[in-house]
Amino acid sequence: MDVPAETLDALSHFFLQSLSPDSSLRRAAESSLSSAASSLPSFPLALLRLLSLPSADPQVRLAAAVHFKNLLRSRWSPDSDQPLPSSDKDAIKSLLLPLLLDSPPKLQPLLSESLSLASSHDFPASWPSLLPDLVAALAASLAVPDYSRANAVLSAANSLFIKFRHSFDSQAVRLDLKYSLDLFAAPLLDAFLSTSRRVAASISSPDTLRPLFESQRLCCEIFHSLNSIELPEFFEDHMREWMTEFRTYLVTSYAAVVEAEGTVDALRAAVCENLQLYMEKNEEEFRDYLEGFASAVWGLLTSNSPATVASPSRDQLTVTAIRFLTTVSTSVHHALFGSPEVLGQICTSIVFPNIRLRDEDEELFEMNYVEYIRRDIEGSDVDTRRRIACELLKGIASHYREQVTALVSGQIQQMLASFAANPSENWKEKDAAIYLVVALAPKPGGAVTTPLVDVESFFTSVIMPELQGQDTNINPMLKAGALKFFTVFREQIPKNTALALLPTVLRFLVSESNVVHSYAANCIEKLLLVRDKAPNSVTAVPRYTALDINPFVPQIITGLFHAMQFPDSQENPYIMKSMMRVLGVANIGGEVAAGCVASLASVLVEVCKNPKNPTFNHYLFEAIAAVIGRSGEKEPTLLSMFESSLFPVLQKILVDDIAEFWSYAFQIFAQLIELTRPPLSDNYMQLFQVLLSPESWKRSASAPALVRLLQAYLQKVPSEMNREERLLQVLGIFSRLVSAPSTEELGFFVLNTVVENLGYDMIAPHLKDIWAALFTRLQNRRTVKFVNSLVIFMSLVLVKHGPGILVDSINVVQPNIFTAILQQFWIPNLRLISGAIEVKLTVVASTRLICEAPGLLNVSAAELWGKMLDSIITLLTKSEQNGVELEEDAPDIHETVGYSVSFARLHYAGKREEDPLKEIRDPKQYLVTSLAGLSVQSPGRFGAVIEKNLDPSSKAMLLQLCATYNSVIV
Repeated sequence: MDVPAETLDALSHFFLQSLSPDSSLRRAAESSLSSAASSLPSFPLALLRLLSLPSADPQVRLAAAVHFKNLLRSRWSPDSDQPLPSSDKDAIKSLLLPLLLDSPPKLQPLLSESLSLASSHDFPASWPSLLPDLVAALAASLAVPDYSRANAVLSAANSLFIKFRHSFDSQAVRLDLKYSLDLFAAPLLDAFLSTSRRVAASISSPDTLRPLFESQRLCCEIFHSLNSIELPEFFEDHMREWMTEFRTYLVTSYAAVVEAEGTVDALRAAVCENLQLYMEKNEEEFRDYLEGFASAVWGLLTSNSPATVASPSRDQLTVTAIRFLTTVSTSVHHALFGSPEVLGQICTSIVFPNIRLRDEDEELFEMNYVEYIRRDIEGSDVDTRRRIACELLKGIASHYREQVTALVSGQIQQMLASFAANPSENWKEKDAAIYLVVALAPKPGGAVTTPLVDVESFFTSVIMPELQGQDTNINPMLKAGALKFFTVFREQIPKNTALALLPTVLRFLVSESNVVHSYAANCIEKLLLVRDKAPNSVTAVPRYTALDINPFVPQIITGLFHAMQFPDSQENPYIMKSMMRVLGVANIGGEVAAGCVASLASVLVEVCKNPKNPTFNHYLFEAIAAVIGRSGEKEPTLLSMFESSLFPVLQKILVDDIAEFWSYAFQIFAQLIELTRPPLSDNYMQLFQVLLSPESWKRSASAPALVRLLQAYLQKVPSEMNREERLLQVLGIFSRLVSAPSTEELGFFVLNTVVENLGYDMIAPHLKDIWAALFTRLQNRRTVKFVNSLVIFMSLVLVKHGPGILVDSINVVQPNIFTAILQQFWIPNLRLISGAIEVKLTVVASTRLICEAPGLLNVSAAELWGKMLDSIITLLTKSEQNGVELEEDAPDIHETVGYSVSFARLHYAGKREEDPLKEIRDPKQYLVTSLAGLSVQSPGRFGAVIEKNLDPSSKAMLLQLCATYNSVIV
């Protein structure tokens, strides 16, 4: 790689500056690197040269390796916006593996990942030399032996083959797997066995063992990848060799220093992962080895001293080992654990020790509350000792429920008795008891129950004393456990009890523990989601209404804002989610509502400085929308106060181009406009001008929110469309939106709102162009979604302006084209419409077509008339069978996992669906009444058409409807 020295010096300088704490220097360096990437020939080769220089600054080499990896991620694919030239790719392929093998350990993982990124596109078809080179390098490294290079080769191979774990099983994947097995399966086994012999010869030498165990761990990882799709013939033929060595590592003790470091535990964990894989995929072939491995794994978990078992270095091993036993316990081999002695040993030696809190749990609770909560209440604790131990109990209980229940119930009582004997010393026993009850409670989708304890009695005797304690900061982990129990079993706690305890829960909002005040906020939020079936109805209604919580609202809001003042809780998503839920249920007004919006606006001002927590920010905007929606409609005088609090920060979002918040700002503006009585203020009209400018629509991610805002203007000030050719600008926006697949539905939203709110005299001059744009799009893209949207739009034009205007305006585009549209699109797609309002609209419009449109009433159109009626009845039948999906008053809003400048809909700022046919209550009745009236005008004619053209099921449905509504079709 011949790269000029001055180029390397410049790149080195840029990378050093990119690591500077000075943000201006960092941005300048990143800009310079971006320019170099686009202008410098063979830029990726220059990066490779820089990171290969031993004389370069280690930080520069590391930064160059990261940049190189990211470059391959974005530009290696031929489908990327700026793919790398083939000449650069070929050079990289020839250089990457040798460089990886000779690089320092800190660079090897990055280069290995780079190799994986490139190989994911090119291996094996466009990179046939890669695997033979790896095999040769592995053999040469083991011959020396040089385990530093050997492990680098195995790490590269591991990154190459790991795709087989996640790839969809296909012929192409199987061909790649066969190629990989033919070249690498035998060398892998040779490496594994030869290293095993070296391990046996060095059993008491820690320095020698460390790289050997790492080598074996990598071999086990590759074993897992190559066996992920199916059991390969080579591995089946050599299963005994693999399994013999696997068991050896599980039952052999090594030098104490190596055991303590956890090196061998990482290998044992990889072995257990492979046992789990074979148990799940190859149980029949694995059967002969199962009992021996179950015994070995069980022994591994029970034979170590408590101190060793509690060591963090054993976490991964403990979890994978228990997971393997859990799989065995739920299989046909569950009898291995069926005896009372074995069940007792499993509980006392494996489950209960791993349920108890460890020092690491306490440290996580205090130092990283976000991670603690993520594990504890968000279901991401599947890889923790506590959770996996409970999963083992559940697995065994699937066949031995009574025995397990008796053992666990006894243990819970023993733990509580131990706590009662010495609460200050034995508080962890009570915590473990609460955890067992919560973790083992079945969650079938309804109310959470448990056979272990009587919930109400346990709540009264065990939980309430913790909640009612005077000092909210004593034993915070116990307080958190009590709040979690209340939250999990909230449906089992009587309403009166829960409301009486609400002030007690509110006290914990001022707890100094981030976990405790987060759990208190979470408890309040989850209580408001509880729903009960209404009497004599299948519909569930909220248990707690505004009437129930209104007396507590000022205290709740104050407590939640207070909790956000604690260090690390300024952007606590659980607090803001609780705020959102309370404001979405409660009735607040006057100074309370105005003060709440002002406080929320202040929070928004702060997060605008550095938007880093997307989940918190989403709930913040939801909370603002909830107050506006519930208070602004009831007290319009509040709107001016809301505007004075929100306008400055919302305008700052737009002016400073805080892209993450654009969509939110537009939705809040739309909500405010919908609640404001015309005429709109100058601020709103200035925003309208910005909205209509093409520049605003260049950011496609904001399009849904912009459309929402445009709809608000069209509904509130339709007369403004007559001025300054604004309607043309709106139709230009429609045209751009409908021309792209990703925004075509938004284009219809705009068009539907225009038709709903503007008079015919305003839209008539533009109808021909509208139809032409839609039909052109229809020619190029006949998707179900587009055609359904077109049918809905045509139906809306018909019900607003009549069949004659619809048919005539379409036929202006091309004579008699309406009949073709009807045959090819309207009739076939009518039965595919969904949504209560959409079904009603299209049924009524289609009914009016067959009852009022002269072209369809003509005798020559009898067959077309019959097909249209058949589609109408099919749609009504389908919608009746499916029912109407009702949106909950307060759905559990899904959390955002990271920032992308994309649209996130605000539930509380959602656009209300307007029914354009409020006067028609029942579309089925409208159909049969219209048909009956039509048949009176021409007795016998339409009955014959129905008999000839309708499907038997449609005829039966029509007869049923006629009987229901006491109508007759002659």
